[in-house]
Amino acid sequence: MIGVQLAAEHFGFQGPIHSLISDYIATPKAVSVPWAGFGLALIGLDNRRRAIALVAAIGIDLVFMLERVLRGGVFTFGNGPLIVLTAIAVVAAVRWTGAEKASALRGVAFGALLIVASKVAVTWLQISAITRPMVLDEYTQLADHALGNPSWAALRLMDALGPVGQAFIDWIYFELPIAAMLVAFWQLRHVGRNPFAWPTHHLVRTFMVLAIIGPVFYLIFPLVGPVFAFGADGAGFQISDSWPGGQPPFDLTPQPMLFDDFTPRNCMPSMHTAWALALFIHSRSGPWWVRLFGTVWLVGTLVATLGFGYHYGVDLLAGAALCLTVEAALRDPERGWGWFRIRLVVGGTVLFAAQLLSFRYLPVQLAEYPELGGFLLIGTVAALGCAFYATFYARPGSALAAWGGRVEVEREAELAVR
Repeated sequence: MIGVQLAAEHFGFQGPIHSLISDYIATPKAVSVPWAGFGLALIGLDNRRRAIALVAAIGIDLVFMLERVLRGGVFTFGNGPLIVLTAIAVVAAVRWTGAEKASALRGVAFGALLIVASKVAVTWLQISAITRPMVLDEYTQLADHALGNPSWAALRLMDALGPVGQAFIDWIYFELPIAAMLVAFWQLRHVGRNPFAWPTHHLVRTFMVLAIIGPVFYLIFPLVGPVFAFGADGAGFQISDSWPGGQPPFDLTPQPMLFDDFTPRNCMPSMHTAWALALFIHSRSGPWWVRLFGTVWLVGTLVATLGFGYHYGVDLLAGAALCLTVEAALRDPERGWGWFRIRLVVGGTVLFAAQLLSFRYLPVQLAEYPELGGFLLIGTVAALGCAFYATFYARPGSALAAWGGRVEVEREAELAVR
C-alpha cells in the first residue's frame, strides 16, 4: 500500500492512503466496499456486539449523509462502516482478551484488507494507464475469432434482456464485493458464537490472493476492452467503430496500438470472472439457495463482462484458469502438498502462461483455424476444471476420486471416526 502510494505521488494523483483517510470524514469513493468490509468484520463478533456495531454504523452513516445533502454535496454512504470498523479494532485490541479478542481482530483484519485492496486497485488501474501507453487489443480481438467473438454475441443477448435485465446484470457486475461478503458470512456464520470456529480455508482467502496476483498481469498484457478499442468510448483512439453495432474486424496483421493515459488496462485476465468463479466454487458446499446464489452471480458476471464490452472471451478463460490454480493451491490445506495438488497448481500455471503467450504470439493462427483454436482454448480450461473437480469434489469411491487423491482423505476420515 505504501509502495503504491509513493507511485501515485510520483505520477501526481491521489493514492490509496490519501483516499482511505478522506473516506473517514469526506465523501466516500464507494458505497458497497466499505459495507462489505464492515460485514466481514462483524463475522468475528457475537450477535449482541454485531447488533450494536450495525446500529452505530447506520446511525453515523445517516448523520454524514444528511450533513452532505444539506450543504449540497453528494448523496452517498460509506463513512459509518469505516469508522465503526476502526472502533471495533481499537476496542478489541485494548479491552478484550483471549479468543474473543483474537476472533474480533481476525474479522476486522479481513474487512480492512478488502477495503485496502479496493483502494490499492483503483490506484493501480491509474498506474496501468500511465505506464502502459500501448495496448494489445488487436491481438486478443483476433484470437477471440476462435471463440466466435463472444463479446459481440453477448451484446445481442444484452439487447434482448431490455433495460430492466440490463440494470440487473449491471448491478450484479458492480456489487460483486457484497455478494462475496454474503457468501463469506454464510461460510463463517458460526465464528461469532465460537471463537475457535474459523475454518482453515474460506472465500476471503481466495479473493485476497487473487487480488494480489491478478492485477500484476495488467502491466504485462495491457488491454482496454472492446467498448474502448472498437467503440466510440475510445474517444478517437479506437481502431474502428464496430462496437456495438458492427462486426468485429478480421485483421491478420495485429499491432500494438497507442491509447490514452487514463483508461485502465484491466482486461487480462478478467478478475471479475476469477472472483465470480471463486464465489461459485465456495457456494457449492452450501444449501440450495446458496448454490443458486453463486450460480446466478457467476452467470450474471460472465454476461456483464462480455455484453457491456468490458472484456474479450479470452480474458474470461484466463481468469478461470487463474482462479482454479489459486484455489487449488489454497483449498483443503490439511491434505498437505502431495502430488495431487502439485500437478494441479503446476498444470494451471503452465496453462495460464500458455494462454497469454498464445494470445500474444499466435492470434493469427487461432483466427485462421477457429475450430482447432476454439477447441484448444476451451478444452484446456475444461480439462483443468475436471482435474480440479476430481481433486476436491469427486464422489468418494469413484475413479475420479481415486485419481484426484481423495482416497487418502477418506481413509483418514474413517480412522478418525473409529
